[in-house]
This record gives sequence, structure tokens and C-alpha cells, in this order.
Amino acid sequence: MIRLENVTTTFGKGRDQFTAVKDVSLDIQAGSIHGIIGFSGAGKSTLLRNINLLQRPTSGQVFVDGVELTGLSEGELRKQRHEIGMIFQHFNLLNNRTAQQNVELNLKFAGVPKKERRERALEALSIVDLADKAAAYPGQLSGGQKQRISIARALVTEPKVLLCDEPTSAVDPRTTTSVLQYLSDINASLGITTVIVTHEMNVIKAIADKVSVMEDAAVVEEFALSSLQEPSFEPKTPIGRYLISDEITLNRQPKRDQALAADVARV
Repeated sequence: MIRLENVTTTFGKGRDQFTAVKDVSLDIQAGSIHGIIGFSGAGKSTLLRNINLLQRPTSGQVFVDGVELTGLSEGELRKQRHEIGMIFQHFNLLNNRTAQQNVELNLKFAGVPKKERRERALEALSIVDLADKAAAYPGQLSGGQKQRISIARALVTEPKVLLCDEPTSAVDPRTTTSVLQYLSDINASLGITTVIVTHEMNVIKAIADKVSVMEDAAVVEEFALSSLQEPSFEPKTPIGRYLISDEITLNRQPKRDQALAADVARV
């Protein structure tokens, strides 16, 4: 469904040039949930935006459902993006529009008639169990409800692909579970190929079929989440091994004591 071939994205020029994505190739199967994980600055959000060309790659090719997006005109690309929904980290809802109006927005831009927009928006809100909040404004909604509205907005164009950029980072742990459940149910019932970017391995473990690990702008490792059930499995890279660990290890010696110990050692 999604294929990236040698995608590189750079910003700036000369000595100020920065490489955000470096020679990445990915093959994401139709109907799957694919995770992209890495620390802040690894390039994962830029890579996600490369898929729908919200950030056009400097080089390489992007294919979605057999269509090579990087070769399309702007008009053709806008039309193709209707088949690619996107969920943002901070909801991106318009505060002066109701939930229904926020969900309708993409359809309005696409020239869909008002009656059809309303019907499709209410249907999308029903999928995330928020049809009763259609007339509510974002300021009247909880963080979890806002994210579910953004999911409905992404679904209203009936996309084949759903891109999720840190969809749980702005909500609490209980709401995280709810959001992930909706995304999982949508994938199972509608068969939408889903790509989710996060820095939280627990999110990936809960929902993804396969994960790509990013470090320093490159994909350094990929593995199926089912591999984690195998006692002998161990990620190949240090970053991969670190990310799948559930443990948080602290240095119990206060920094002041560490400095004193270092001074004593020098004497």
C-alpha cells in the first residue's frame, strides 16, 4: 500500500544544511498498522509527512496504492490526498467551529455539497462515539474527545491510509488507551492502512503489527511485533533494545556525591 524508495529530506543549504530523513526505504502492507519509533529529532515526523508530501522529499520516490506521488502536479496531489487521512499531535481543531463543522472542513474544501457533508460528518462522528457532541465547540470537549474529533475528521474523506503523528502524546494514560482502541477498531473494521509515529514503545506494542526504528534520520531496524513473544528475540541495534525495554533506570547516587567521588579518585 505504501512504498518509500530511497527517500531523503534536507533543510537549509551549505554549511547550514540539515538532513532530517536519510535514504529511507519502507514497504508498508495494505491493512496493517505500522509503527515508526525513535527519540525526539530522529526524523520520524518528517518521514510521516513525506508519505503524503506535506513535506516533499528532497530525493527519492513515494508510492501510495500504486500511485507515485512525487511525480504528480499540485492539483493531482490534492486529489490524491483525499485518500490519505492525517491525525495530528495537537488536534488542530478550529475553536470557532463545532465538532461537526471541524469534521466537515476537508469535504467543504473538496466541494462536497452541504447535505452530503453533514451526513458524512455525522457518520464519522458516530464511528468514534461522538455523534452527541456534533454541536459542541472544542473548548467544551476533553482532550480525548478532541482527539476523537480529529480521528473523525481524518475518516470523513473515506481514506485508504491513515497517518497518525504522535496521536497520544497530548492526552493522559487512560485516554491513550481509548484513542488506541478506536484506531485499532477502525483498522480492523474498515481495513485502513495505518501508520503511527510515536516515541512511546508501549503505544507500538499495544497497536502495531510491525515497527521501524529510527535514529539519526535513518531507519536502523525493522521487526514484527509478534517477534517480541519469542524468548530468543532481541533487537539488533542498541536503540532497538533500549526502546523495547519497559524499565526506567536511575543513577541512585546524587550528582553532588558523584562529583565528590570523582575528586577523591583523582587525589
